[in-house]
Amino acid sequence: NKKTLRTSFLPTVLPSSVVSDMSPLQNKLLTYRRCNEQQKMLNQLLIDRALKVYHLSMEEKYHRDPAPTIPELPSTVRKYFFNILTTNYLFMKKCVQSNPVVPIQQQWLMSMLALVPQSLMEGKDRKLLAEKLLGEIIRDYEMSMRRCVVRSVLIKPDVKGLEDEEEAPLPLSPLGLDFSRPWHNSFIQAKNKILSSLHILHPTMKTLLDFGYAAFSTPLTVDFSSFRLKGPIDCESLKTDVSLSCSKAEEKILNTWYQRVISLFTQKESLNGVKSDQVDAFYNCVATLMSNQLKEFLRRTVEAFVKLFDPEDRNCLPLFKMELTLDEQKMEFYPSFQDLEAAILFIVNRIGQTLQNTQTVRSWLMGGTTTLDTELPNHVIVWATSTLKKCIRDNLEGPKEYFENYVERYGWLVDGTAQAQIERFEAEEHSFDEYT
Repeated sequence: NKKTLRTSFLPTVLPSSVVSDMSPLQNKLLTYRRCNEQQKMLNQLLIDRALKVYHLSMEEKYHRDPAPTIPELPSTVRKYFFNILTTNYLFMKKCVQSNPVVPIQQQWLMSMLALVPQSLMEGKDRKLLAEKLLGEIIRDYEMSMRRCVVRSVLIKPDVKGLEDEEEAPLPLSPLGLDFSRPWHNSFIQAKNKILSSLHILHPTMKTLLDFGYAAFSTPLTVDFSSFRLKGPIDCESLKTDVSLSCSKAEEKILNTWYQRVISLFTQKESLNGVKSDQVDAFYNCVATLMSNQLKEFLRRTVEAFVKLFDPEDRNCLPLFKMELTLDEQKMEFYPSFQDLEAAILFIVNRIGQTLQNTQTVRSWLMGGTTTLDTELPNHVIVWATSTLKKCIRDNLEGPKEYFENYVERYGWLVDGTAQAQIERFEAEEHSFDEYT
């Protein structure tokens, strides 16, 4: 009668012979199982004792032996049982969640990283971000594994107090999807279809791309690096120099890159694997590729010219020669601000006029007159024009202020005001001192 629960349930101690042959993980697992068994025995003893007490109280009440059929348990007893179930479930859930889970495999993480484009992995900040995301993936994986184990092992009793312990059911396999269907055949079919219809993958196109990279990767139609070194230049000389540079660059490209392209397509091997009904589509692909290369070449030249006027870097800003002139009783700058702006915008238009009469390969081989579409996109022209106008306006603030100050101080000397004062003075009678 004086036995207590502590004396009934001795501490969980494994025999030394067992402990010596087991790993720490196995030892922990056995301890966990022993605790579960003790908890079950404890709950059963508590329930039996509660029923016995209730049975005795009913016998006393009715003064009978045996007692009549026991009616429904009182609310206090039911509440006691519900508390036992709730405590037991929470205890078991805590034990299950604390059990170690199988860690995520390293190769899975490497496979995930391999799917990310290399450009997004460059940089110190992006590397730290990738590590942070991997850590989040590992935490989510472990949490999902623990939740899965809890749902698989335990059944939550329908009792009050466990409303917040909602555990969603285990995810079901998607319905209507046949994962057993092989993918290799469809992959091969798609690959063959791409190879037969997507001409950009043809070996000749790769050679054409190599020609373009070699010809257009570094040089530009105009060497803008020498503008600043020439010192102050006048607008007409600048326009002449740019026109000559564009003409020379066009001639050089047509005599080197274009001739290599033509010689490539005069060989029979250039059309290997191209069916007769796909020749036109093949040459259209060639024309599109050449057009894109020339457009990109001209676009980079325009961007390099606009960059000379970068307000944050004035080291490359061109210097223009401007003179303050007096002509017909008028003081002004030559060239005017409008002429200077027109000369600068002329360079953009002149670059856009380069290589506009380049024949397509198909036209050259067949003796036609069709040319490549090498016109600069409209948005590039609009961007360059608006940017240059703003830069010109900002850089001419100083000359405008100087000009207005000069006119305000000395304009009366040349606009006839001084001459009228002199004539009026001479027509009047003055003393000798006034004349002096």
